[in-house]
Amino acid sequence: MKRKEATSSLPDVGISQVLGLVSHLSSVGGKEDIYRLAGELSMELGETLKVIRAAETLKLVNTPGGEVEMEPFGAKVVDASIHERKELIFEQLQQIPLFKKIREFLDEEDGHEASKEMVLEKIADILPNEDAEHQFGAIVSWGRYAELFGYNDDSETFYLDQ
Repeated sequence: MKRKEATSSLPDVGISQVLGLVSHLSSVGGKEDIYRLAGELSMELGETLKVIRAAETLKLVNTPGGEVEMEPFGAKVVDASIHERKELIFEQLQQIPLFKKIREFLDEEDGHEASKEMVLEKIADILPNEDAEHQFGAIVSWGRYAELFGYNDDSETFYLDQ
């Protein structure tokens, strides 16, 4: 029997915040106390925790106890060129169940594109207890960065980036 893959929501943070976190961790030896990290980044603890959760989603860090620790993949991302970094994040996003399901949905659509409303409906189906609009924003932000998805603001069209 095939195990169903759990789909969890994305923290509503930009990919630049996540990359800034791992860059900071790299500069301090790869490990930092979560409370100290919040102070050093001049962020509220709740916001810092969202960025850490996003970095965990991408498998860039882990959080043993009260610390945040960079994973080997996080170090690889920090050391990569911008182009390589985008490729690494692209590969990682394709492993995240929410991104997989959105990609599968777009694969089945004509021209591999869909209206924002159609994507919001799909997100609501996948994550019925989450705010689809916030998830959409995170998917667009992360997907654009990695050139996995594109979004045309004028036509409100979401598409697979070729």
